[in-house]
Amino acid sequence: MREVPSSEFAKNFGRYREIAQREPIAVTSHGRATGYFVSAAEFEELQRYKSLARHSFATADLPREKAEAIAAGRMSPEHDHLNALLEGE
Repeated sequence: MREVPSSEFAKNFGRYREIAQREPIAVTSHGRATGYFVSAAEFEELQRYKSLARHSFATADLPREKAEAIAAGRMSPEHDHLNALLEGE
């Protein structure tokens, strides 16, 4: 990944727009990356991945029905050896 200072990026935006079609560009300020410039295709791929990510939340926020369904769940018998490991502790 290429890194470029923000002042350089601003002066030569057109050049870096072309480069971003091939590789992401880290835009830096005082030696630290403050943002990334990527192609539209790469950004759309990132958005797809984000939409597939699981959402997490506090168990206290679970609806009662979901909490009961989780409590009623049982592991497949093929995993009984794991329970035996826990019981041996």
